[in-house]
Amino acid sequence: MNAPAASVNSLSINASLKEGYDAILTPEALAFVQELEERFGDRRRALLKKRAERQQRINAGELPDFLPETKHIREDAWEVAPVPQDLQDRRVEITGPAEPKMIINALNSGAKVFMADIEDALSPTWERIVEAQMALRDAVRQTLQFTNPDGKRYELNKDGLAVLIVRPRGWHLDEKHITLNGQPISGSLFDFGMYFFHNAHERIERGTGPYYYIPKLESHEEAALWNDVFAYAEERLSVPHGSIKATILIETITAVFEMHEILHALKDYIVGLNCGRWDYIFSFIKRFHQRRDFVLPDRSQVTMTTHFLKSYSELLIQTCHKRNAFAMGGMAAQIPVKNDDAANDKAFAAVKADKEREASYGHDGTWVAHPALIPVAMEVFDRLMPSPNQRDKKREDVQVSAADLLAIPQGEITEAGLRNNINVCVRYTTAWLMGSGAVPIFNLMEDAATAEIARTQLWQWVHHADVKLEDGREITLELIKGWFPEELDAIKADIGEEAFANAPFAKAGEIILDLVAREDFVEFLTLPAYDALD
Repeated sequence: MNAPAASVNSLSINASLKEGYDAILTPEALAFVQELEERFGDRRRALLKKRAERQQRINAGELPDFLPETKHIREDAWEVAPVPQDLQDRRVEITGPAEPKMIINALNSGAKVFMADIEDALSPTWERIVEAQMALRDAVRQTLQFTNPDGKRYELNKDGLAVLIVRPRGWHLDEKHITLNGQPISGSLFDFGMYFFHNAHERIERGTGPYYYIPKLESHEEAALWNDVFAYAEERLSVPHGSIKATILIETITAVFEMHEILHALKDYIVGLNCGRWDYIFSFIKRFHQRRDFVLPDRSQVTMTTHFLKSYSELLIQTCHKRNAFAMGGMAAQIPVKNDDAANDKAFAAVKADKEREASYGHDGTWVAHPALIPVAMEVFDRLMPSPNQRDKKREDVQVSAADLLAIPQGEITEAGLRNNINVCVRYTTAWLMGSGAVPIFNLMEDAATAEIARTQLWQWVHHADVKLEDGREITLELIKGWFPEELDAIKADIGEEAFANAPFAKAGEIILDLVAREDFVEFLTLPAYDALD
Protein backbone atom coordinates (compact mmCIF):
# COMPACT_ATOMS: atom_id res chain seq x y z
CA MET A 1 0.00 0.00 0.00
CA ASN A 2 1.40 3.38 -0.98
CA ALA A 3 1.70 6.16 1.57
CA PRO A 4 1.35 9.80 0.57
CA ALA A 5 4.34 11.98 -0.17
CA ALA A 6 6.21 13.10 2.91
CA SER A 7 8.22 16.07 4.17
CA VAL A 8 11.19 16.17 6.51
CA ASN A 9 11.78 19.74 7.68
CA SER A 10 12.24 21.59 4.37
CA LEU A 11 13.06 18.39 2.46
CA SER A 12 10.06 17.09 0.51
CA ILE A 13 9.54 13.65 -1.03
CA ASN A 14 7.26 14.04 -4.01
CA ALA A 15 6.64 10.36 -4.68
CA SER A 16 4.83 7.37 -3.26
CA LEU A 17 6.33 5.52 -0.33
CA LYS A 18 5.84 1.80 -0.80
CA GLU A 19 6.11 -0.85 1.87
CA GLY A 20 9.67 -1.11 3.11
CA TYR A 21 10.77 2.30 1.85
CA ASP A 22 10.62 3.67 5.39
CA ALA A 23 13.59 1.46 6.31
CA ILE A 24 15.73 3.44 3.86
CA LEU A 25 14.06 6.84 3.90
CA THR A 26 14.36 7.23 7.65
CA PRO A 27 14.22 10.71 9.20
CA GLU A 28 17.87 10.36 10.21
CA ALA A 29 19.05 9.30 6.74
CA LEU A 30 17.04 12.05 5.06
CA ALA A 31 18.42 14.61 7.50
CA PHE A 32 21.94 13.48 6.58
CA VAL A 33 21.20 13.84 2.86
CA GLN A 34 19.68 17.25 3.55
CA GLU A 35 22.89 18.30 5.31
CA LEU A 36 24.92 17.21 2.28
CA GLU A 37 22.67 19.15 -0.08
CA GLU A 38 22.69 22.28 2.10
CA ARG A 39 26.46 22.19 2.46
CA PHE A 40 27.47 21.20 -1.08
CA GLY A 41 24.51 21.86 -3.39
CA ASP A 42 25.41 25.42 -4.35
CA ARG A 43 28.99 24.41 -5.07
CA ARG A 44 27.79 21.60 -7.33
CA ARG A 45 25.60 24.00 -9.29
CA ALA A 46 28.47 26.48 -9.60
CA LEU A 47 30.70 23.73 -11.04
CA LEU A 48 28.01 22.77 -13.54
CA LYS A 49 27.90 26.41 -14.60
CA LYS A 50 31.68 26.28 -15.09
CA ARG A 51 31.18 23.30 -17.40
CA ALA A 52 28.85 25.40 -19.55
CA GLU A 53 31.31 28.30 -19.58
CA ARG A 54 34.13 25.98 -20.63
CA GLN A 55 31.95 24.64 -23.43
CA GLN A 56 31.44 28.18 -24.70
CA ARG A 57 35.21 28.67 -24.81
CA ILE A 58 35.67 25.40 -26.70
CA ASN A 59 32.94 26.45 -29.12
CA ALA A 60 34.92 29.65 -29.67
CA GLY A 61 38.03 27.67 -30.61
CA GLU A 62 39.81 26.88 -27.33
CA LEU A 63 41.21 23.36 -27.04
CA PRO A 64 41.75 21.45 -23.79
CA ASP A 65 45.34 21.26 -22.59
CA PHE A 66 47.37 20.43 -19.51
CA LEU A 67 46.91 23.23 -16.98
CA PRO A 68 49.92 25.52 -16.47
CA GLU A 69 48.74 26.54 -13.00
CA THR A 70 48.91 22.94 -11.73
CA LYS A 71 52.22 21.99 -13.33
CA HIS A 72 53.78 21.63 -9.87
CA ILE A 73 51.27 18.90 -8.97
CA ARG A 74 52.17 16.94 -12.09
CA GLU A 75 55.90 17.31 -11.44
CA ASP A 76 56.08 16.90 -7.64
CA ALA A 77 56.73 13.53 -5.98
CA TRP A 78 53.69 12.24 -4.10
CA GLU A 79 51.48 9.14 -3.92
CA VAL A 80 47.89 8.36 -3.02
CA ALA A 81 47.06 6.79 0.34
CA PRO A 82 47.64 3.03 0.71
CA VAL A 83 45.11 0.76 -1.00
CA PRO A 84 43.08 -1.57 1.29
CA GLN A 85 43.91 -5.27 1.19
CA ASP A 86 40.60 -6.29 -0.38
CA LEU A 87 41.23 -3.94 -3.34
CA GLN A 88 44.78 -5.13 -4.06
CA ASP A 89 43.62 -7.58 -6.74
CA ARG A 90 41.02 -6.19 -9.13
CA ARG A 91 41.94 -8.15 -12.24
CA VAL A 92 38.33 -8.75 -13.29
CA GLU A 93 35.39 -6.61 -12.25
CA ILE A 94 31.79 -7.17 -13.28
CA THR A 95 29.30 -4.34 -13.52
CA GLY A 96 25.54 -4.11 -13.64
CA PRO A 97 22.49 -2.36 -12.24
CA ALA A 98 21.92 -2.33 -8.49
CA GLU A 99 18.97 -4.73 -8.67
CA PRO A 100 18.53 -7.83 -6.47
CA LYS A 101 19.07 -10.58 -9.06
CA MET A 102 22.03 -8.81 -10.64
CA ILE A 103 23.64 -8.07 -7.28
CA ILE A 104 23.36 -11.71 -6.16
CA ASN A 105 24.64 -13.16 -9.43
CA ALA A 106 27.50 -10.65 -9.65
CA LEU A 107 28.66 -11.08 -6.05
CA ASN A 108 28.58 -14.86 -6.56
CA SER A 109 30.20 -14.69 -10.01
CA GLY A 110 33.87 -15.28 -9.22
CA ALA A 111 34.85 -11.75 -10.24
CA LYS A 112 37.14 -9.90 -7.85
CA VAL A 113 34.88 -6.84 -7.69
CA PHE A 114 31.25 -6.03 -8.46
CA MET A 115 30.34 -2.46 -9.33
CA ALA A 116 26.68 -2.03 -8.42
CA ASP A 117 25.43 0.72 -10.67
CA ILE A 118 22.95 3.43 -9.73
CA GLU A 119 24.11 5.45 -12.75
CA ASP A 120 24.12 4.59 -16.46
CA ALA A 121 23.00 0.96 -16.10
CA LEU A 122 19.97 1.87 -13.97
CA SER A 123 16.97 3.79 -15.22
CA PRO A 124 16.33 6.26 -12.36
CA THR A 125 12.66 5.71 -11.69
CA TRP A 126 11.79 6.47 -8.09
CA GLU A 127 11.14 2.81 -7.36
CA ARG A 128 14.43 1.62 -8.81
CA ILE A 129 16.46 4.28 -7.00
CA VAL A 130 15.00 3.49 -3.57
CA GLU A 131 14.87 -0.26 -4.11
CA ALA A 132 18.53 -0.18 -5.19
CA GLN A 133 19.36 1.16 -1.74
CA MET A 134 17.21 -1.53 -0.13
CA ALA A 135 18.98 -4.26 -2.09
CA LEU A 136 22.43 -2.84 -1.32
CA ARG A 137 21.63 -2.66 2.39
CA ASP A 138 20.68 -6.35 2.39
CA ALA A 139 23.68 -7.29 0.23
CA VAL A 140 26.05 -5.61 2.68
CA ARG A 141 24.54 -7.72 5.47
CA GLN A 142 24.54 -10.82 3.23
CA THR A 143 20.80 -11.30 3.68
CA LEU A 144 19.76 -10.41 0.13
CA GLN A 145 17.45 -12.94 -1.53
CA PHE A 146 15.39 -12.88 -4.71
CA THR A 147 12.71 -15.13 -6.18
CA ASN A 148 11.77 -14.71 -9.83
CA PRO A 149 8.20 -15.09 -11.18
CA ASP A 150 8.88 -18.76 -12.00
CA GLY A 151 9.78 -19.45 -8.39
CA LYS A 152 13.54 -19.72 -8.87
CA ARG A 153 15.32 -18.56 -5.75
CA TYR A 154 18.59 -16.61 -5.68
CA GLU A 155 20.73 -16.05 -2.60
CA LEU A 156 24.30 -15.05 -1.77
CA ASN A 157 27.05 -17.59 -1.28
CA LYS A 158 28.46 -17.96 2.22
CA ASP A 159 31.95 -16.89 1.14
CA GLY A 160 34.03 -15.98 -1.90
CA LEU A 161 31.91 -12.94 -2.73
CA ALA A 162 33.20 -10.17 -4.96
CA VAL A 163 34.11 -6.88 -3.27
CA LEU A 164 31.20 -4.45 -3.54
CA ILE A 165 31.69 -0.99 -5.05
CA VAL A 166 28.76 1.36 -5.67
CA ARG A 167 28.48 3.91 -8.49
CA PRO A 168 26.21 6.88 -7.71
CA ARG A 169 24.85 9.22 -10.34
CA GLY A 170 27.02 12.00 -11.78
CA TRP A 171 27.07 15.62 -10.66
CA HIS A 172 24.80 16.71 -13.53
CA LEU A 173 21.82 14.60 -12.47
CA ASP A 174 19.10 15.73 -10.09
CA GLU A 175 16.83 13.55 -7.97
CA LYS A 176 13.54 15.19 -8.94
CA HIS A 177 11.46 13.23 -6.44
CA ILE A 178 13.15 14.95 -3.49
CA THR A 179 13.29 18.72 -3.23
CA LEU A 180 14.89 21.09 -0.76
CA ASN A 181 13.09 24.41 -0.55
CA GLY A 182 11.38 23.58 -3.82
CA GLN A 183 14.58 22.72 -5.71
CA PRO A 184 15.53 19.14 -6.74
CA ILE A 185 18.46 17.77 -4.79
CA SER A 186 21.59 16.20 -6.28
CA GLY A 187 21.19 12.61 -7.44
CA SER A 188 24.87 12.09 -6.57
CA LEU A 189 24.47 13.24 -2.99
CA PHE A 190 21.30 11.20 -2.51
CA ASP A 191 22.86 7.99 -3.85
CA PHE A 192 26.14 8.49 -2.00
CA GLY A 193 24.52 9.68 1.20
CA MET A 194 21.92 6.95 1.53
CA TYR A 195 24.42 4.15 0.91
CA PHE A 196 26.98 5.69 3.25
CA PHE A 197 24.50 6.40 6.04
CA HIS A 198 23.07 2.88 6.09
CA ASN A 199 26.20 0.86 5.37
CA ALA A 200 29.49 2.58 6.22
CA HIS A 201 29.82 1.23 9.75
CA GLU A 202 28.55 -2.21 8.73
CA ARG A 203 31.09 -2.42 5.91
CA ILE A 204 33.95 -1.48 8.23
CA GLU A 205 32.85 -4.00 10.86
CA ARG A 206 32.96 -6.68 8.16
CA GLY A 207 36.57 -5.86 7.34
CA THR A 208 36.00 -3.83 4.21
CA GLY A 209 34.74 -0.29 3.65
CA PRO A 210 32.36 2.04 1.83
CA TYR A 211 33.78 1.90 -1.69
CA TYR A 212 32.60 3.98 -4.65
CA TYR A 213 33.09 4.40 -8.37
CA ILE A 214 32.63 8.08 -9.29
CA PRO A 215 31.46 8.89 -12.84
CA LYS A 216 31.71 11.73 -15.33
CA LEU A 217 34.04 14.15 -13.57
CA GLU A 218 35.22 16.93 -15.86
CA SER A 219 37.83 18.64 -13.68
CA HIS A 220 39.98 18.37 -10.56
CA GLU A 221 37.68 20.95 -8.97
CA GLU A 222 34.81 18.48 -9.26
CA ALA A 223 37.06 15.85 -7.69
CA ALA A 224 37.84 18.27 -4.85
CA LEU A 225 34.11 18.61 -4.22
CA TRP A 226 33.84 14.84 -3.80
CA ASN A 227 36.85 14.95 -1.47
CA ASP A 228 35.07 17.45 0.75
CA VAL A 229 31.83 15.44 0.65
CA PHE A 230 33.74 12.33 1.73
CA ALA A 231 35.57 14.13 4.54
CA TYR A 232 32.38 15.73 5.86
CA ALA A 233 30.41 12.48 5.71
CA GLU A 234 33.09 10.57 7.61
CA GLU A 235 33.35 13.20 10.32
CA ARG A 236 29.59 13.61 10.60
CA LEU A 237 28.99 9.87 11.13
CA SER A 238 32.17 9.21 13.17
CA VAL A 239 33.72 7.06 10.47
CA PRO A 240 37.55 6.96 10.51
CA HIS A 241 39.09 9.39 8.03
CA GLY A 242 40.07 7.69 4.78
CA SER A 243 37.67 4.75 5.17
CA ILE A 244 35.91 5.77 1.97
CA LYS A 245 37.76 4.56 -1.11
CA ALA A 246 36.94 5.79 -4.59
CA THR A 247 37.87 4.86 -8.13
CA ILE A 248 37.33 7.70 -10.59
CA LEU A 249 36.15 7.03 -14.12
CA ILE A 250 38.13 9.08 -16.61
CA GLU A 251 35.39 9.36 -19.20
CA THR A 252 35.53 12.99 -20.30
CA ILE A 253 37.99 14.66 -22.64
CA THR A 254 38.59 17.47 -20.14
CA ALA A 255 39.36 15.14 -17.23
CA VAL A 256 42.09 13.29 -19.15
CA PHE A 257 44.20 16.47 -19.03
CA GLU A 258 43.80 16.64 -15.22
CA MET A 259 44.43 13.08 -14.06
CA HIS A 260 47.34 13.94 -11.76
CA GLU A 261 45.28 16.77 -10.30
CA ILE A 262 42.25 14.52 -9.77
CA LEU A 263 44.39 11.94 -7.97
CA HIS A 264 45.94 14.70 -5.86
CA ALA A 265 42.60 16.28 -4.96
CA LEU A 266 41.38 12.92 -3.65
CA LYS A 267 44.68 11.46 -2.46
CA ASP A 268 43.33 10.38 0.95
CA TYR A 269 40.47 8.48 -0.71
CA ILE A 270 41.33 7.52 -4.26
CA VAL A 271 42.61 4.07 -5.17
CA GLY A 272 42.60 4.32 -8.95
CA LEU A 273 41.31 5.60 -12.26
CA ASN A 274 39.29 3.67 -14.82
CA CYS A 275 39.17 4.04 -18.61
CA GLY A 276 35.46 4.72 -19.09
CA ARG A 277 35.99 4.49 -22.80
CA TRP A 278 32.44 4.64 -24.17
CA ASP A 279 31.55 7.80 -22.27
CA TYR A 280 35.00 9.15 -23.17
CA ILE A 281 34.16 8.81 -26.88
CA PHE A 282 30.80 10.47 -26.21
CA SER A 283 32.53 13.32 -24.39
CA PHE A 284 35.02 13.74 -27.25
CA ILE A 285 32.20 14.18 -29.77
CA LYS A 286 30.11 16.31 -27.42
CA ARG A 287 32.77 18.81 -26.40
CA PHE A 288 33.78 19.40 -30.04
CA HIS A 289 30.29 19.20 -31.52
CA GLN A 290 30.69 22.65 -33.09
CA ARG A 291 33.93 21.70 -34.85
CA ARG A 292 33.70 20.31 -38.41
CA ASP A 293 37.29 19.07 -38.12
CA PHE A 294 36.30 16.85 -35.17
CA VAL A 295 33.65 14.83 -37.03
CA LEU A 296 34.15 11.14 -36.27
CA PRO A 297 33.52 8.13 -38.55
CA ASP A 298 31.19 5.22 -37.81
CA ARG A 299 31.06 4.29 -34.15
CA SER A 300 32.32 0.78 -34.97
CA GLN A 301 35.53 2.27 -36.39
CA VAL A 302 36.39 4.19 -33.20
CA THR A 303 38.25 1.43 -31.37
CA MET A 304 40.79 1.44 -28.55
CA THR A 305 43.59 0.92 -31.07
CA THR A 306 42.96 4.34 -32.65
CA HIS A 307 45.69 6.80 -31.74
CA PHE A 308 43.69 9.14 -29.49
CA LEU A 309 42.23 6.27 -27.46
CA LYS A 310 45.51 4.35 -27.20
CA SER A 311 47.13 7.58 -25.98
CA TYR A 312 44.38 8.05 -23.38
CA SER A 313 44.77 4.49 -22.11
CA GLU A 314 48.56 4.60 -21.86
CA LEU A 315 48.65 8.04 -20.25
CA LEU A 316 46.14 6.87 -17.63
CA ILE A 317 48.33 3.86 -16.82
CA GLN A 318 51.49 5.95 -16.57
CA THR A 319 49.77 8.57 -14.41
CA CYS A 320 48.21 6.08 -12.01
CA HIS A 321 51.31 3.96 -11.54
CA LYS A 322 53.46 7.01 -10.90
CA ARG A 323 51.12 7.79 -7.98
CA ASN A 324 50.81 4.12 -6.84
CA ALA A 325 47.16 4.00 -7.88
CA PHE A 326 45.34 1.36 -9.90
CA ALA A 327 44.81 1.83 -13.64
CA MET A 328 41.67 -0.05 -14.57
CA GLY A 329 40.78 -1.07 -18.10
CA GLY A 330 37.44 -0.59 -19.78
CA MET A 331 34.23 -2.46 -20.41
CA ALA A 332 33.84 -5.51 -22.60
CA ALA A 333 30.17 -5.19 -23.52
CA GLN A 334 29.87 -8.55 -25.29
CA ILE A 335 27.38 -11.10 -23.99
CA PRO A 336 26.95 -14.76 -24.97
CA VAL A 337 25.22 -15.31 -28.32
CA LYS A 338 22.63 -18.04 -28.04
CA ASN A 339 22.04 -20.51 -30.87
CA ASP A 340 24.93 -19.21 -32.96
CA ASP A 341 28.25 -20.83 -32.10
CA ALA A 342 30.21 -18.91 -34.72
CA ALA A 343 28.94 -15.53 -33.50
CA ASN A 344 29.54 -16.57 -29.89
CA ASP A 345 33.11 -17.65 -30.65
CA LYS A 346 33.72 -14.34 -32.43
CA ALA A 347 32.43 -12.36 -29.43
CA PHE A 348 34.60 -14.28 -26.97
CA ALA A 349 37.65 -13.88 -29.21
CA ALA A 350 37.05 -10.12 -29.34
CA VAL A 351 36.94 -9.97 -25.54
CA LYS A 352 40.13 -12.01 -25.26
CA ALA A 353 41.98 -9.73 -27.69
CA ASP A 354 40.74 -6.61 -25.91
CA LYS A 355 41.85 -7.89 -22.51
CA GLU A 356 45.24 -8.97 -23.85
CA ARG A 357 45.74 -5.44 -25.10
CA GLU A 358 44.81 -3.98 -21.71
CA ALA A 359 47.00 -6.35 -19.70
CA SER A 360 49.98 -5.85 -22.00
CA TYR A 361 49.63 -2.05 -21.81
CA GLY A 362 49.81 -2.26 -18.02
CA HIS A 363 46.23 -2.08 -16.76
CA ASP A 364 45.67 -3.63 -13.34
CA GLY A 365 42.27 -5.08 -14.17
CA THR A 366 39.30 -4.81 -16.43
CA TRP A 367 35.49 -4.78 -16.70
CA VAL A 368 33.05 -7.28 -18.12
CA ALA A 369 29.28 -6.99 -18.43
CA HIS A 370 28.32 -10.68 -18.19
CA PRO A 371 29.41 -13.51 -15.86
CA ALA A 372 30.22 -15.75 -18.84
CA LEU A 373 33.03 -13.37 -19.81
CA ILE A 374 34.74 -13.56 -16.41
CA PRO A 375 36.75 -16.72 -17.20
CA VAL A 376 37.90 -15.23 -20.52
CA ALA A 377 39.18 -12.04 -18.89
CA MET A 378 40.52 -13.89 -15.85
CA GLU A 379 42.61 -16.27 -17.99
CA VAL A 380 44.21 -13.34 -19.81
CA PHE A 381 45.12 -11.42 -16.66
CA ASP A 382 46.25 -14.56 -14.80
CA ARG A 383 48.58 -15.31 -17.70
CA LEU A 384 49.88 -11.80 -18.35
CA MET A 385 49.68 -10.42 -14.79
CA PRO A 386 50.59 -13.18 -12.31
CA SER A 387 50.94 -10.69 -9.43
CA PRO A 388 47.84 -9.08 -7.82
CA ASN A 389 48.43 -5.91 -9.85
CA GLN A 390 51.15 -4.33 -11.96
CA ARG A 391 51.53 -0.92 -10.39
CA ASP A 392 55.28 -1.45 -10.63
CA LYS A 393 54.94 -1.19 -14.43
CA LYS A 394 55.61 2.55 -14.61
CA ARG A 395 55.37 2.94 -18.40
CA GLU A 396 58.06 5.62 -18.43
CA ASP A 397 58.30 5.02 -22.19
CA VAL A 398 54.94 6.73 -22.69
CA GLN A 399 55.04 10.27 -24.02
CA VAL A 400 51.59 11.67 -24.71
CA SER A 401 50.94 15.24 -25.81
CA ALA A 402 47.73 17.22 -26.07
CA ALA A 403 47.89 16.65 -29.82
CA ASP A 404 47.92 12.88 -29.26
CA LEU A 405 44.80 13.08 -27.10
CA LEU A 406 43.02 15.23 -29.69
CA ALA A 407 44.03 13.27 -32.80
CA ILE A 408 40.96 12.66 -34.97
CA PRO A 409 40.52 9.04 -36.11
CA GLN A 410 40.10 8.61 -39.84
CA GLY A 411 37.38 6.48 -41.38
CA GLU A 412 34.08 6.44 -43.21
CA ILE A 413 30.47 7.13 -42.38
CA THR A 414 28.29 4.39 -43.83
CA GLU A 415 24.56 3.97 -44.27
CA ALA A 416 24.75 0.86 -42.11
CA GLY A 417 26.54 2.80 -39.37
CA LEU A 418 24.05 5.65 -39.47
CA ARG A 419 21.07 3.31 -39.42
CA ASN A 420 22.62 1.38 -36.54
CA ASN A 421 22.92 4.62 -34.57
CA ILE A 422 19.21 5.32 -35.09
CA ASN A 423 18.22 1.76 -34.24
CA VAL A 424 20.35 1.48 -31.10
CA CYS A 425 19.26 4.91 -29.84
CA VAL A 426 15.58 4.08 -30.19
CA ARG A 427 15.91 0.61 -28.67
CA TYR A 428 17.93 1.83 -25.71
CA THR A 429 15.79 4.89 -24.96
CA THR A 430 12.64 2.78 -25.15
CA ALA A 431 14.02 0.34 -22.60
CA TRP A 432 15.21 3.22 -20.41
CA LEU A 433 11.73 4.77 -20.41
CA MET A 434 10.40 1.37 -19.31
CA GLY A 435 12.82 1.22 -16.39
CA SER A 436 15.80 -0.72 -17.77
CA GLY A 437 19.21 0.92 -17.96
CA ALA A 438 21.31 -2.10 -19.00
CA VAL A 439 19.91 -3.36 -22.28
CA PRO A 440 21.04 -6.24 -24.53
CA ILE A 441 21.14 -4.92 -28.11
CA PHE A 442 22.74 -6.84 -30.99
CA ASN A 443 24.61 -9.16 -28.59
CA LEU A 444 26.09 -6.31 -26.56
CA MET A 445 25.06 -5.17 -23.08
CA GLU A 446 24.54 -1.47 -23.60
CA ASP A 447 24.13 1.32 -21.10
CA ALA A 448 23.44 5.01 -21.65
CA ALA A 449 26.92 5.70 -23.06
CA THR A 450 26.24 3.85 -26.31
CA ALA A 451 23.01 5.73 -26.94
CA GLU A 452 24.80 8.98 -26.12
CA ILE A 453 27.54 8.29 -28.69
CA ALA A 454 24.96 7.32 -31.31
CA ARG A 455 22.68 10.34 -30.93
CA THR A 456 25.65 12.71 -30.63
CA GLN A 457 27.09 11.39 -33.88
CA LEU A 458 23.73 11.87 -35.58
CA TRP A 459 23.66 15.50 -34.41
CA GLN A 460 27.25 16.07 -35.49
CA TRP A 461 26.75 14.58 -38.95
CA VAL A 462 23.53 16.55 -39.58
CA HIS A 463 24.65 19.94 -38.32
CA HIS A 464 27.90 20.26 -40.23
CA ALA A 465 27.81 21.09 -43.90
CA ASP A 466 29.17 18.67 -46.43
CA VAL A 467 29.34 15.60 -44.19
CA LYS A 468 28.82 12.70 -46.57
CA LEU A 469 28.25 8.99 -46.51
CA GLU A 470 30.95 6.85 -48.11
CA ASP A 471 28.85 6.68 -51.30
CA GLY A 472 28.79 10.48 -51.62
CA ARG A 473 25.29 11.22 -50.32
CA GLU A 474 25.15 14.23 -48.03
CA ILE A 475 23.84 13.56 -44.54
CA THR A 476 20.86 15.83 -43.94
CA LEU A 477 18.08 15.99 -41.39
CA GLU A 478 15.64 15.00 -44.13
CA LEU A 479 17.66 11.86 -44.86
CA ILE A 480 17.67 10.86 -41.20
CA LYS A 481 13.97 11.68 -40.77
CA GLY A 482 13.26 9.35 -43.67
CA TRP A 483 15.19 6.51 -42.08
CA PHE A 484 13.62 6.80 -38.61
CA PRO A 485 10.30 5.13 -39.58
CA GLU A 486 12.21 2.50 -41.55
CA GLU A 487 14.28 1.63 -38.48
CA LEU A 488 11.16 1.54 -36.32
CA ASP A 489 9.68 -0.93 -38.82
CA ALA A 490 12.89 -2.98 -38.63
CA ILE A 491 12.62 -3.10 -34.84
CA LYS A 492 8.97 -4.15 -35.09
CA ALA A 493 9.88 -6.93 -37.52
CA ASP A 494 12.62 -8.09 -35.16
CA ILE A 495 10.68 -8.18 -31.89
CA GLY A 496 7.11 -8.71 -33.12
CA GLU A 497 4.08 -6.46 -33.32
CA GLU A 498 2.77 -7.18 -29.82
CA ALA A 499 6.06 -6.38 -28.07
CA PHE A 500 6.45 -3.29 -30.23
CA ALA A 501 2.93 -2.08 -29.44
CA ASN A 502 3.48 -2.51 -25.70
CA ALA A 503 6.62 -0.37 -25.57
CA PRO A 504 7.11 3.40 -26.05
CA PHE A 505 9.17 3.15 -29.25
CA ALA A 506 7.36 6.11 -30.80
CA LYS A 507 8.04 8.28 -27.75
CA ALA A 508 11.70 7.26 -27.75
CA GLY A 509 11.94 8.08 -31.44
CA GLU A 510 10.45 11.52 -30.81
CA ILE A 511 12.99 12.24 -28.06
CA ILE A 512 15.95 11.17 -30.22
CA LEU A 513 14.76 12.97 -33.35
CA ASP A 514 14.16 16.16 -31.36
CA LEU A 515 17.70 15.99 -29.94
CA VAL A 516 19.14 15.47 -33.42
CA ALA A 517 17.05 18.18 -35.10
CA ARG A 518 17.43 21.03 -32.64
CA GLU A 519 20.11 23.63 -33.28
CA ASP A 520 21.30 23.75 -29.68
CA PHE A 521 23.18 20.67 -28.53
CA VAL A 522 21.76 18.98 -25.39
CA GLU A 523 24.43 17.84 -22.92
CA PHE A 524 22.88 14.49 -21.98
CA LEU A 525 20.16 12.33 -23.51
CA THR A 526 19.18 11.28 -20.00
CA LEU A 527 18.10 14.82 -19.08
CA PRO A 528 15.07 15.09 -21.44
CA ALA A 529 14.48 11.35 -21.04
CA TYR A 530 14.35 11.79 -17.25
CA ASP A 531 11.65 14.43 -17.70
CA ALA A 532 9.64 11.81 -19.62
CA LEU A 533 10.24 9.12 -16.98
CA ASP A 534 7.55 8.14 -14.46
